Amino acid sequence: MVDDPALVLTAIDQVPFILAVCEGPELRVLTLSAATRSVLAGREFRGRPIREVIADLAGQQFVDAYYEVYRTGEPVDGREWRTHITAPDGSVHELYANFTITPWTVDGERRGVIGVGFDVTAMVQQRQAAAERTAHLQMRYDQGREVITALQRALLPSGLPVLPGAQVAASYLPAEADTAAGGDWFDAVAQRDGRLALVVGDVVGHGVTASGVMGQLRAVLQDRLEEGAGIVEALAAADRFAARVPAAHATTVALVALDPVSGDFDYCTAGHPAPLVVGPSGETRYLPLTGGAPLGTGGTFGVRRDRLGDGELLLLYSDGILERPGRDHASSGAELAHVAADSAAGRALHDPVATPAERVCSQTVELLVRATGHTDDITLLAVQRVPVVPDLALDLPAQAAELRTARHELGAWLGQLGATGEDVFALQHAVGELLANAVEHAGTADEATVSVEATLNPAGVVLVAVTDHGTWQEPQRQGNRGRGLALTAQLVSLLTVDHTETGTVARISHRLSRPARLLDLATAPPHPARGDEPGFRVVEQDGDDEARVRLEGPLDLTTAALARQELLRRGRGGTVPLTVDLSGVTHLSSAGVSVLHQVAGHHAAQNAPLVLDAAPGTPAQVILELVALLPAR
Repeated sequence: MVDDPALVLTAIDQVPFILAVCEGPELRVLTLSAATRSVLAGREFRGRPIREVIADLAGQQFVDAYYEVYRTGEPVDGREWRTHITAPDGSVHELYANFTITPWTVDGERRGVIGVGFDVTAMVQQRQAAAERTAHLQMRYDQGREVITALQRALLPSGLPVLPGAQVAASYLPAEADTAAGGDWFDAVAQRDGRLALVVGDVVGHGVTASGVMGQLRAVLQDRLEEGAGIVEALAAADRFAARVPAAHATTVALVALDPVSGDFDYCTAGHPAPLVVGPSGETRYLPLTGGAPLGTGGTFGVRRDRLGDGELLLLYSDGILERPGRDHASSGAELAHVAADSAAGRALHDPVATPAERVCSQTVELLVRATGHTDDITLLAVQRVPVVPDLALDLPAQAAELRTARHELGAWLGQLGATGEDVFALQHAVGELLANAVEHAGTADEATVSVEATLNPAGVVLVAVTDHGTWQEPQRQGNRGRGLALTAQLVSLLTVDHTETGTVARISHRLSRPARLLDLATAPPHPARGDEPGFRVVEQDGDDEARVRLEGPLDLTTAALARQELLRRGRGGTVPLTVDLSGVTHLSSAGVSVLHQVAGHHAAQNAPLVLDAAPGTPAQVILELVALLPAR
């Protein structure tokens, strides 16, 4: 073998692990093992720089690691790093790897870099599956940490506002020590003048005391900001509190007041690290510090002004992301800027549903912490300026068949705003009920129309007006009518109806919000809005037993009569037991609820059981609980 280099290469090619040998400052690939080529299928690699061969991993730290090893001569090790690899067909595959990247020297001179790794995806997935199946892993934190984490969750905002021209996201990761959580907080407050106030604070210390002080400081700032206070006035109120409470002494705060329309913002760094701006093309810059003093220390709160351009993202953070083991502030700051830019641009982990702000807040933490761990709480709060979505205006023929079109248009508009599936569900159902009433009131003339106008105001509240030009009819509990307004009122924050001789205008309001990511609590991402609805159908279950059926698609004004006919036919007018699974119903209106009440009445009169069921979280389950046709879970 010594005399036959080709034989040596054959042996290297057959090693059962990932192996890449790269040469020269450009790190051009000399060889890849067969195992490596199977992972990187369909790629040209001989003589090409490693950065080109694994270009799809550029935002995931692997490419940087190769060139850093060549530059410094120091090896880099990784354990169970998660990566997303693009296959030749364009699909993205997730892989976990253990690896070592080492310098390659010949006669004392650096020749290149050798990367060796093992695909541990199966092992990681098996462990993850076991963790999901094992209930006791949910108790892996001791009692003290559970209490602190629950307290932290209760004290942090329950949601972040959805606003015109701005997409907001946040994440919070407690410290690794069992009782270390508690000092960090974030907030996003829509102010009266249309500005958005963003806050990240850090109380000195950890544990229950720090959590309690954090909650009080957050309440003070939130109250002042909601009342319209400026930065200095709000911080002065928090400063007075900190001067009276020893545990609040030296708390640091970054506070930004942003006009999403113009992009202008004022900010103060009261002893806190400087915010980071990430441009749409990947450029980054840290804002200058304002010289503000920590709370309770007797200093002042200097304010500076800057501007956020179209598509730019502003990131506020606590110093836990900088003070990671083995990193100084300078290197951590550079890493944070680099990884945040990659995450915002979608060059890091594959998540096509998340907004750039959400990717920055979740992926940046994962990518930075996995290499070093962390000893302090980490909080990130991001806002990106985006185009303002135009108001929705629909003029539709006063026909029941148009209800589905209106729901689709409303859902698409809400999706553009960034509404969660839960908010889309509530508004589609509420507006659907108002439109069903409007269609009835508008009359039967060919030219009769109904209209829907919707806007998102600067406070993050969706305002919808549904108008017809018919005659008001008092709600009645009969047929397929009478429950729509009651159902609407339960789904939204406010409902008003104004009616005159020339028509009726029904108005609703509903505040939009998106959840922040509490990363240790495995918070589920917001449900995306569904696409087009399927058609309505009745499906027999269990061997064509027509007394056991599943309803699928929209059960609304257009399908209610068919559903009533089918259910009464299959239940023999209520004389035989009937089981109805409503899990597949995509939209359940008051007309559909009325049908279910009617069918239930027939069965009750004949003492024949009627079983209505719907899987948890489905539209039917939510609505049927509201109208008491299903017991609350």
